[in-house]
Amino acid sequence: MVKQISLDAWQIQHLSDLLEKGSNIVAKTNRPIVLYRQTLEEEEESYEEIVCTLTKGYVIEQMVTSGGILVPSFHQQFVFTIEEYPQELLRKSKDRFLEMIDFLDEQLK
Repeated sequence: MVKQISLDAWQIQHLSDLLEKGSNIVAKTNRPIVLYRQTLEEEEESYEEIVCTLTKGYVIEQMVTSGGILVPSFHQQFVFTIEEYPQELLRKSKDRFLEMIDFLDEQLK
C-alpha cells in the first residue's frame, strides 16, 4: 500500500512538472496547448465535446456544443491551477491521467 501511494505521488508530481513546462512554453508562444478532446455526443452534424487546454498557469476544461446549424456554445467551464489539476484528473480517470503524461512527454521533448 505504501508503495502505491508513493507511485501516485510521483506521478502527480511528474504531471505537475510537465504542465508547468508546457505552461512556460504557452507563455512564450501565446498559444494554448490542447491536452485532449473528448466527444460526448454526436447527432447528425452537431456534437458535444469536452476540450481541455493548457494556458499560462491554468488547465481549462470546457464543454462545447457546435456543428451543423448550431452556433458554438460553452455549457460548462472548469478552471484549475497547474498544481491542483493532476489530482483532479487522477480522481476522474486514471487512464486519461496516464495518457496525458505520455502526450506531454512526447510533445515537450
